[in-house]
Amino acid sequence: MAINFPDGFLWGSATAAYQVEGAVAEDGRGRSIWDTFSHTPGKTTHGDTGDIADDQYHRLDDDLDLMAALGLKAYRFSVAWPRIQPDGAGRPNQAGLDYYKRLVEGLHRRSITPCLTLYHWDLPQALEDAGGWTIRDTSERFGEYAALVFDALGDEVPMWITLNEPWVSAWQGYGTGAHAPGIADEAKALQATHHLLLAHGRALDAWGSSGAKGQIGITLNLAPCLPASDDPRDGAAVQRVDGNQNRLFLDPIFKGAYPEDMVRHYQPTSDFSFVADGDLEAISAPVDFLGVNYYMRHRVAADPNDPERGFAILAPGEPITAMGWGIDPDGLTALLVRLDADYPKLPLYITENGAAFYDYVDPEGGVDDPERVDFLDAHFRAAHNAIGQGVDLRGYFVWSFLDNFEWSLGYSKRFGINFVDFATQTRIPKASARWYQKVIQRNGLDD
Repeated sequence: MAINFPDGFLWGSATAAYQVEGAVAEDGRGRSIWDTFSHTPGKTTHGDTGDIADDQYHRLDDDLDLMAALGLKAYRFSVAWPRIQPDGAGRPNQAGLDYYKRLVEGLHRRSITPCLTLYHWDLPQALEDAGGWTIRDTSERFGEYAALVFDALGDEVPMWITLNEPWVSAWQGYGTGAHAPGIADEAKALQATHHLLLAHGRALDAWGSSGAKGQIGITLNLAPCLPASDDPRDGAAVQRVDGNQNRLFLDPIFKGAYPEDMVRHYQPTSDFSFVADGDLEAISAPVDFLGVNYYMRHRVAADPNDPERGFAILAPGEPITAMGWGIDPDGLTALLVRLDADYPKLPLYITENGAAFYDYVDPEGGVDDPERVDFLDAHFRAAHNAIGQGVDLRGYFVWSFLDNFEWSLGYSKRFGINFVDFATQTRIPKASARWYQKVIQRNGLDD
């Protein structure tokens, strides 16, 4: 059925600095934890690094022209903290600020709304050497960094995001070690969780003092969960997964407290003594919107060897993406409706949604990706369904604008609506990009 989105709905696409910029040692940029991690043997597929990535640092104008040609209304990008403060503290590196000023000015010239993310995982290595997100001082340094960026760009950027997916930074960076900085320690993951949220609070403090214009929020990667069976132990496991992935972040931000069941769950590991007086008040300061990154719904079973604490996220059924993730657009509707029911009724944005598939250039020079078109079509309809149920959804950012460095998976997975030949840096709009262009033009979907 043909559907139309509300007037002014913000259609965009998104990237992250380390995944696209390259130029990691130019114009005063310092070293980040992802530079260190990707250069550590065995940490990324094929030893891939973000040293060059999409070379957007040098190809910015061409990429901005491509955005304009595709009719994007908004572009979500992140600022590389090490470009602004090479060691994570002190005076700003003017060359770094100038790059992002050029980016923002270029977006405005093309009538594309800038959406700026302050932190998308590239912590300055010097701060990690001092303890990283496991210590409070990193939260304070983040507030100072945010103030510098607000001062430089506060009048030009209408939409700000403090952190992208703090769950990933904390639980894959410090919990499993799958991401930078590569530490596997549950106690440190809990410390990182709190200090990332406190960093969000410190950025909000800096925002209030800056006089900057626009709106500010945070982006969380959220995953609705279903039990694998009617067994009550599976239902209890769902609560644990939901608590770790969703409520451990949503509740401090919107309710000013950590979920009691999760505090009890983690008592063998931590007494939460890292929470100081005033922290939760800072973390729960009002925001203007919530950014939602949605990729999949989890199917959860209790671990038979540890049914009281353990769990397993089971393999999805068909269909799946190249990541092995289940395709479940109904999960997006369920998530948005749940957020609207359980938390303050804020404007919501889908700040990431997309899929990796096995894309290739055909003999005629095109890239046909009907699986991605089907994926996006189904998820757009799911989002529209949520709007029909009263959810205040304001925009949708497709992940990703370009094929790029996919973190520990290197260049082995392609999420972009634009194909990138990494050897030549040629961009080729995929069929999904042309399809998305039409969606934006009509502000909706046809039959």
